[in-house]
Amino acid sequence: MTFWPKMLKRAFDREPIACHLYVTDQCNLDCHYCTEYDNSVPHPSLKDLKRWIRKIKDLGCIRVGLQGGEPLLHPDIVEVVRYCKDLRLRTSLSTNGFKLTPELIQALEEAGLDALQVSVDRMTPVPSTRKALKTLIPKLEHLRRSRIPYHISGVLFSETLAESRQVLEYGFSKGISTHARLVHAGPDGGMRVGAGEKAALASFVDSMIEAKRGGKRVHTTGPILDYQKALLNGGGVDWTCVAGYKYFFVSAKGEFWLCSTNRRPALDIMSVTPDLLRSYFHKKACQAGCGVYCIVETSMFCNHPVRFLLHEGRDRLRQGMARLWAGKAASRSLTQVEGDSSGPG
Repeated sequence: MTFWPKMLKRAFDREPIACHLYVTDQCNLDCHYCTEYDNSVPHPSLKDLKRWIRKIKDLGCIRVGLQGGEPLLHPDIVEVVRYCKDLRLRTSLSTNGFKLTPELIQALEEAGLDALQVSVDRMTPVPSTRKALKTLIPKLEHLRRSRIPYHISGVLFSETLAESRQVLEYGFSKGISTHARLVHAGPDGGMRVGAGEKAALASFVDSMIEAKRGGKRVHTTGPILDYQKALLNGGGVDWTCVAGYKYFFVSAKGEFWLCSTNRRPALDIMSVTPDLLRSYFHKKACQAGCGVYCIVETSMFCNHPVRFLLHEGRDRLRQGMARLWAGKAASRSLTQVEGDSSGPG
């Protein structure tokens, strides 16, 4: 069975879909909003990572996302990807991109990496974050020449709002799937959005919705765009969290977490059972205002799979039709230009 039929099957069965595995806690950057790195902690060994990945597979997962910290800092990252693919896990990796080289990209491609997320904050670097698109343009050119599917992911809050628009426009102009999402909630679960900023941020989300309907390559699904609007407008979205059940996290110490924000129960992943996973299928006290979008998206998919697929399918149909009409318009324009140039001189 190929990946997408398996994915649909998981919406109706009792097995997990995905795991995010921290292959390291170390990072080469120190972005001011980020709490997900600790350079004092050594990398887990390749042997331990393989044990945890085998366990993740045995629990029933069909996807694994490799993250950190900065996963490309791990000296065995290519072998980690290769092992995931040997187990037939759909494998993605999230990176700030600074460590990407043509040689590493080729090695990751040959290992079978299915998808790469390049995380940026703005167009130009500032003291609070060096994750700037202008710095990474040469890296994106290397990726463009590879066969690895990749997208640009930005974090959206008041300080990045103006330049997030530039990031989106750059991605769209190059045909790169791109999005910017409201920054994850902090450790206290609170959204980092002030009351005065909500209207501007909501307008930005609206612009992504319109861009997607207009055929632009917006990476976010329609249900998550609507969810972000609801967060900003104070509206509610009815969903039951599947963190710990359909989607869970494993730390760089091999601890089982519900998600990146709710780092409980912190059990050894090797002791986790299918029954334990199923026990976490319930609404969580922390889910209101949740900014862990992989969890929210998977929850919405599993809670209402038909509704989710119809919503996203409708948006993709609009997207495809808009691209088709844009292509026809460009073709007509080119034909007109050629006709004009071949006329009497």
